[in-house]
Amino acid sequence: MAETRPGSKRPRRTGGDGDPEVFCADEQTDVEIDLARWQTLALDVLEAEGVRGAAELTVVFVDEGTMKQLNTQYMGSSYATDVLSFPLDAVEATRTPGPGALTKGPDKNEFDIADLPLLLGDVVICPAVAIKQAPSHAGSHDDEIALLLVHGILHVLGSDHDNPDAATVMHALERKHLEAFHWHQAAPANFRHVPEVTQ
Repeated sequence: MAETRPGSKRPRRTGGDGDPEVFCADEQTDVEIDLARWQTLALDVLEAEGVRGAAELTVVFVDEGTMKQLNTQYMGSSYATDVLSFPLDAVEATRTPGPGALTKGPDKNEFDIADLPLLLGDVVICPAVAIKQAPSHAGSHDDEIALLLVHGILHVLGSDHDNPDAATVMHALERKHLEAFHWHQAAPANFRHVPEVTQ
């Protein structure tokens, strides 16, 4: 599985007034994708991970060519990977456009970044790669997509697997969420998720 985009850090988990939202898009034609189903899984995982208030996550399903381009551009690896995560770490007040946009004056209200929606980031999944690796990884194609989605969300929320201890923690969280929200029971016997450590 692919890593988080370099330079990421643990984002806030509470946005302004509102509820978490997940926007899903299917930009590939290789595999039929049930967007509503994966949106529900993503929302369940965000809630279980303590994301509250107005928070936004985007999940995009892409073809191998697009995934290879993204992996090359952001990770320096020239192949189509299974999942990439791009944490945004919320809107920064310093990024508001226009000179003096956040300056104080007699008729300006105090600006509070906590009132803005929390932009968690993007999870990009390649279903064609998922199909190829499913038999030796999660077992079924359906379980592989679920695993990749949960894996990507945990990366957006700051988890990683860059050392054995972190990998153990992250994979335990993945299994917990899959059992609670995907299988609704203990993991099936054919689930062979092997913890990997990335450098």
